[in-house]
Amino acid sequence: MNVKSAELEIVCGPTSALPHTDLPEIAFAGRSNVGKSSLINALLNRKNLARTSGQPGKTQTINFYNINKELYLVDLPGYGYAKTSHATQEKWADMIGNYLEKSKQLKAVFVLVDIRHEAKASDRMMYEWAVASGREPVIIATKADKISKGAMQKNLKILKEGLGLKKGTVMIPFSAVTKEGKDEIWKVIEEASS
Repeated sequence: MNVKSAELEIVCGPTSALPHTDLPEIAFAGRSNVGKSSLINALLNRKNLARTSGQPGKTQTINFYNINKELYLVDLPGYGYAKTSHATQEKWADMIGNYLEKSKQLKAVFVLVDIRHEAKASDRMMYEWAVASGREPVIIATKADKISKGAMQKNLKILKEGLGLKKGTVMIPFSAVTKEGKDEIWKVIEEASS
């Protein structure tokens, strides 16, 4: 997709009502610090539209990025960050669950996992949650530039097994540094939102 315009248009916190939009929505879910904001910036050819941080838990709201006035990329709060209170983690979980179940315009859910590590229980829960919400989530294995090409297939297989992926689930290795996987992700977004 040729990105002509991209702006953060809607920010939705734990006490906000979900917005009713007329455009297709594509959501990105994943653990804190897995690279959701970096992925969104890479997809949009922007450096700092989605705020990134070395500190986990930066995204604490649901952020709707309007792309070309055609669709929204939706950055969900990271989950699994141990240094926030249990109450805060529950608020984020409720917010994510509410969005996945109630958004009328949600066309695709990407679940991001770090290709360097085995899937955590929270990753598997997020995947299963998306499936239970009637979605067919696409898995994005982030930070692909941080492992050797030789380790790629082995790590993808470990993630696939750890997540308990249904047969046919799409899994895309991605690097915000090299942009590997960017075209494949856009292809899924364009097909889902058309």
